Amino acid sequence: MKDSVTKITAICLCVLLAIGGIGGAALAINNNSIISSGSNNGVDEEALQEKNKDENTDGSENTGIFKDETVYVLAGADGSVQKIIVSDWIRNSPGSDTVNDISELTDVENVKGDEAYTVSGDNMRVWDAEGNDIYCQGNIEKELPVGLSVSYKLDGKPISAEDLAGKSGRVTIRFDYDNRQYENVEIDGRQEKIYVPFAMLTGVLLSDDVFRNVDVTNGKMINDGSRTAVIGIAFPGLQENLAISKDKQVFPDYVEISADTDSFRLDMTVTLATNEIFSRIDPDGSNSVSELSASMDELIVSMDQLTGAMDQLLDGSSQLYDGLATLLERSDELVDGIDKLAAGAESLKSGAGSLDSGAAELQAGATALCEGLNTLAANNDTLNGGAKQVFDTLLSTADTQLAAAGLDVPALTVENYAEVLNSVIASLDENAVYEKALSEVTAAVEAQRDMIREQVTAAVRDEVTAKVTAAVREEVTAQVTEVVRNTVAQQVIEASLHMDKASYDAAVRAGQINKETQEMIEAAIDRQMQSEQIRGQIQAETDRQMATKPIQDTIAANADAQMQSAAVKQTITEQTELQIKKIISEQMASDDVQAQLAAAAEGAGSVIALKTSLDSYNVFYLGLQSYTAGVADAAAGAGTLKSGTDALKAGTSELYEGASELYDGILTLKNGTPALTDGITQLRDGAMQLSEGLREFNNEAIQKLVNAVDGDIAGLLTRLRATRDVSLRYNNFAGIGDGMDGRVKFIYRTDSIG
Repeated sequence: MKDSVTKITAICLCVLLAIGGIGGAALAINNNSIISSGSNNGVDEEALQEKNKDENTDGSENTGIFKDETVYVLAGADGSVQKIIVSDWIRNSPGSDTVNDISELTDVENVKGDEAYTVSGDNMRVWDAEGNDIYCQGNIEKELPVGLSVSYKLDGKPISAEDLAGKSGRVTIRFDYDNRQYENVEIDGRQEKIYVPFAMLTGVLLSDDVFRNVDVTNGKMINDGSRTAVIGIAFPGLQENLAISKDKQVFPDYVEISADTDSFRLDMTVTLATNEIFSRIDPDGSNSVSELSASMDELIVSMDQLTGAMDQLLDGSSQLYDGLATLLERSDELVDGIDKLAAGAESLKSGAGSLDSGAAELQAGATALCEGLNTLAANNDTLNGGAKQVFDTLLSTADTQLAAAGLDVPALTVENYAEVLNSVIASLDENAVYEKALSEVTAAVEAQRDMIREQVTAAVRDEVTAKVTAAVREEVTAQVTEVVRNTVAQQVIEASLHMDKASYDAAVRAGQINKETQEMIEAAIDRQMQSEQIRGQIQAETDRQMATKPIQDTIAANADAQMQSAAVKQTITEQTELQIKKIISEQMASDDVQAQLAAAAEGAGSVIALKTSLDSYNVFYLGLQSYTAGVADAAAGAGTLKSGTDALKAGTSELYEGASELYDGILTLKNGTPALTDGITQLRDGAMQLSEGLREFNNEAIQKLVNAVDGDIAGLLTRLRATRDVSLRYNNFAGIGDGMDGRVKFIYRTDSIG
């Protein structure tokens, strides 16, 4: 498809070179992208700068910045517009640091450099050009200046493009062009419509396998022995602009192609629209009767310019032939590169398949781990609730004992018991032995806070590292198992069928290996994979890889990353606080502290013993909370791991599918390289036929236009000048910055049929 577009576009551009000096652009169009490589398009840049030196066509002062706009129209088979993409080349001839451009485009992107822009009001984009040209592309929804409609007939009866596919008979394809862009201009005291004069060139490639007896109205044909290139030309609105009688000269506004077909199918068509030819005609002069002779001379000069442009086309067709000959000489290098690309794509496909299988096994393991931890974490509330209930019972008993001792204190709770009992002890002990001991223990423990946090951090890191190591080990084991299985499969296939695995796989895909043989091979492979020797090899290789520096670095890096997460940091903080409380409680319950308390007042002894009992249970209670919090964190981490493995599996599946599609596409490209070389040869031979056909076009079309000026010279000059002026003023489609000059051309591509 891309070759067809390139050929059609190249031929149409050659015709445009003849009638407007626009050729020389290299274009490639497919369903998803449109690329335009900038060139001067055959234009005399010095002459262009001289023409625009003082002011633009709208009268504003010229900045020397020129906007070259190409509009790509993606259309259905009937010519209906589906999408419009605009490519702009802003030539920064003065080397300005910034360029102000006005454009209606959306989704604008820089397609060649890294220059950025800012957007202000009224669709103004200020490019940070730094003296460079700007190459950008964007989308637009706007009515086109020339509408294209394509209609079809089969054996003289109208038929839709969809219904025409695969049909046989005499088919007629008609391209109609509706010029919608005009200005109201005063001519001889009357307001008249003057259309922007577009030259429409439509190119179609017709395969000789599908079409024969091809005819074209308003066009030419070139056949290379296998295909017919049909080039049609039309000038919608020009007949009205020049008011030339159709008896003298007809300016076509449609192209019609007829052919016999046995099973209709048609690749895309390409149509180029440009007003450049008329912008370059220079009939500058007066229309007064007294200067009729001078006007006639000027008109003759303008016609000479048109004839001269045809001469440029004839020279360009010879250059096209020379270029195609050079391309044919270098095609062998292209074929060799495609072969290497195909080999690399096959290796990529194989590796992507292995990676996808390993990811599936890792995903299954992570799912099992997540389910187990979730089950365990589901009992956390029950454990914590039971421990809290026991604690509340102990506190209630303590309340009863205190009341029996005649002490009036608030009801004890988990949160306040220590404070309440400390107050009771203080009130019973004049020397405040307990407060002193508690203060000393608390101060000593707080002095070790940093060390305790380091210990907690180390413990958390051990847990994180263990989880990461287990996950990595599963992945490594899966990869090693896959490699060993491939080796075992190779050995089994060679021993059983005396062929290598690649040949066996190819035979299976081709249906040459029956199902029973495949099952026998798989069973033999499974038996060997379950043997102690093979499992030992897998274990040994897994251990070896796990001990390698890259794997250890990966484990360390993943553990470091998790240690930096907010959740892990929060866990470390909470566990540190729990440990400090636990250590204080343990030390307060230690023999040393108890020995000090034993010497306290006899009345405080029972209370101290009560609090010691509660402190001991509190140590258990806090430990249980720490345990259940750890289980919850582990379950959450397992959930994150499972989500990661799910995403990994989805990614590896997409990678494998993409690698397979890439391989199939490159294989198709590789198989098509002989046809590519043959096509270049045929195109080179066709270029010579093009040159001969263009000479005929010059004699039959261009010279007729020159002869058609005989008659009302003054009126024709006025209309030609008005046509030229309207053409000059139409220099953009999507918008143009103040002080810029520009030009615009349109490329329509219709969908294929069948």
